[in-house]
Amino acid sequence: MTADWLRDAILYEIYPQSFADSNGDGIGDLRGVIDRLDHVASLGVDAIWFNPCFASPFVDAGYDVSDYLQIAPRYGTNDDLAELVEKAGERGIRVLLDLVVGHTSIEHPWFQAELRADGPSPEGDRYIWTEELPSEGWAVDLPGTPSWVPSPGPRPGWYLRNFYDEQPALNFGWLHPTLPWMDAVDGPGPRRNVEALREILDFWLSKGVAGFRVDMAFSLVKDYDIEGGLAASTAVWRELREWLDTAHPDAVLLPEGTEPRTGQRLAFDADFELVIWAAHASLFDNGGAGTLPWQSSVEPFFDAAGQGSTETFLEAWQRAHEGHPDRLVLLASADHDFSRMRCGSRGPEQLGAAYTFLFTFGTVPCLYYGDEIGMRYLPGMPDVEGAICNPGYNRAGCRTPMQWDSSANAGFSTADPSSLYLPIDPADDRPTVAAQDGVPGSTLTMVRELLALRRSVPALQGHAATRVVASGYPFAWVRGDSHLMVVNPRREGASVAVPEAAGASVVWGSGVVVSGETLDVEGFGYAVLELAAG
Repeated sequence: MTADWLRDAILYEIYPQSFADSNGDGIGDLRGVIDRLDHVASLGVDAIWFNPCFASPFVDAGYDVSDYLQIAPRYGTNDDLAELVEKAGERGIRVLLDLVVGHTSIEHPWFQAELRADGPSPEGDRYIWTEELPSEGWAVDLPGTPSWVPSPGPRPGWYLRNFYDEQPALNFGWLHPTLPWMDAVDGPGPRRNVEALREILDFWLSKGVAGFRVDMAFSLVKDYDIEGGLAASTAVWRELREWLDTAHPDAVLLPEGTEPRTGQRLAFDADFELVIWAAHASLFDNGGAGTLPWQSSVEPFFDAAGQGSTETFLEAWQRAHEGHPDRLVLLASADHDFSRMRCGSRGPEQLGAAYTFLFTFGTVPCLYYGDEIGMRYLPGMPDVEGAICNPGYNRAGCRTPMQWDSSANAGFSTADPSSLYLPIDPADDRPTVAAQDGVPGSTLTMVRELLALRRSVPALQGHAATRVVASGYPFAWVRGDSHLMVVNPRREGASVAVPEAAGASVVWGSGVVVSGETLDVEGFGYAVLELAAG
């Protein structure tokens, strides 16, 4: 059963390399986060989601794990994480970790052991090996590059990778194995990996972590029949969920993307509409980072041109609740894989409408670090730790250091600028926490006000129903039969007549006038309104 706190929660994603550097080496760390917890708490969020913090050679920014049970030394120690969990908890904030389970690093001892072998492990291989190069077509693949990598050690043949060559795919078997090198899902190798997952979950949950966001959660079982593979991958998570129900009943599991509906119990606590997927892109994407092969260019709804549509998002919202009316859907302002909310020509005056939607619609919102001050996506950033995973697609621009104040390196680090993880926004008018703290009308003040309003009004939280009453420009919806929200993300003003507006009063917002049943909304206007009684 979904942990009750999550339904009303607001998450805050921290990319640890870029948040706060406590030791002057140019890379963010856990001690830096501990030192900045008062800022995080001041926002009014309920949980921090960290990108991978485990030991790694950082070919892919920590999404290549070499030890699941150790914090990467550049971030600190396991004790530092325990302290962070404790001190965040004192402020009412839980901690979620990012768990990468589809692959490891080639430096992981599991892979090194199999690489040194002269053939399959008698205990069952943890990775997927073949001595005859198979045909392509079914494996996760970067365009233009093979999925199979020649063995760099004594073991003959090839291993399957997920993305980069340095990320060998873990073996969770096949639902329908058809070739000699394919193991069944209940084979010894796949079962070793499922048991290892259980041990990893237990290790960190026992240290007070509240749960995990799981990377590539539904890519574990790699059948030719992708639908069958998706179903089999969800079966792995159902098995783990049944164990969690007893061992750690309050643990939260969040997937990357939408959990496949198989007619059986859902294993995850929510669906996560991350920014690389269509529903999120149709709202906010203005193309800053580029386009991945499976994406199509769309006019975003939250854009000054006013050429977008809410249709794609609302269809996804409806699908998520078919057969599961209480299903939670997480929606982020941005994340580590794509453009920020402020990208290209989008200015701070456009954020009010976007954040009113994000924090008052019926989703579980996730605020990406820096978005609370309107940090910008920076084009042309260097390819650091695999940030450019596809030609023309650069993730580094949303991973730049947090901008705290006007001191050197924007207060992120005392290191020489040449040693920083990524360059600081060079603009003279770059937004900072210090410049916006306590300033009426600033992005930071707006975010704090919105989150405080959400916390004080039960109808704006996750338990209340959501009903859309106008789906164009402006966009309007009712929460819990007591509050009406309206946003107009385009530059030109817009009006809409909805019966619910009659007698409603503006509680918070800008640029909205109520005239009978009509809402007149200025360009970039937004408001939360209380409906007339009875």
